[in-house]
Amino acid sequence: MTIRRPSAARTSRLLAATAVLGGLLAGTAAPALAVAPERTALRTTALKAAPDTATVTVTGNGRASAAPDLAILSAGVEATRPTAKEAMAAQTTAAEALLDVLHKQGIADRDIRTDSLALAPVYTQNTSGDSKVTGYQAGQSFSVKVRDIDRTGQVVGAVNEAIGNVGRINGVVFDVADPSALRAKAREAAYRDAYDKASQHAQLSGHRLGRLVSLSEGESVRPGPGAAPAVPADEPSVPLAPGEIEEQVTVSAVYELI
Repeated sequence: MTIRRPSAARTSRLLAATAVLGGLLAGTAAPALAVAPERTALRTTALKAAPDTATVTVTGNGRASAAPDLAILSAGVEATRPTAKEAMAAQTTAAEALLDVLHKQGIADRDIRTDSLALAPVYTQNTSGDSKVTGYQAGQSFSVKVRDIDRTGQVVGAVNEAIGNVGRINGVVFDVADPSALRAKAREAAYRDAYDKASQHAQLSGHRLGRLVSLSEGESVRPGPGAAPAVPADEPSVPLAPGEIEEQVTVSAVYELI
């Protein structure tokens, strides 16, 4: 048997082909090995949860007061007559007298407003228990702003003198013409109260006070009306005590604790 050995040239070609094939196989596997670590890193990042942040919620209360510079007078007239037409005519005469005296007291038209106008039947019950209409009552009420607050009592006395028994003084409310400045002071006091409370809570719980997360404000509170007493028709002036006007503001704040 004769054994043929490959020539040197053929051996060289076989080695070159083997090297090329090995390189192709290595090039095919390399990208798969490079992608795997990247996917692993993404999964690790997705599993990290954001740490919870402690917060404190507080309510702040603020008050501010000032002397009033405005009085609001509620006054009206009433008249009862046998017929509706007569009742309306009587109340019209009384209302004109009321408006006339207000103008003489220096009250501008823009500061006088009709709040209500009413006409209703008057019923009388007889001995048998039946009710029947025996007349009509007409009335009109006004809201009057007295900007010279020191003259409020004088205006009330003048109204009573002008309209007599058909007139009604329903009440007097003292206020400030522009409440925005008073409300701003009360709001500032409420915010500081909330901040001080949150700071104390942070200290008591072993934290430091962080950033403000949210802040909300409730409705402001104003004082109720003060009623003026009924006075005789010949009383020239009524003593009144304006006192102070108070504004109250409440806020709710949420702070981070760090």
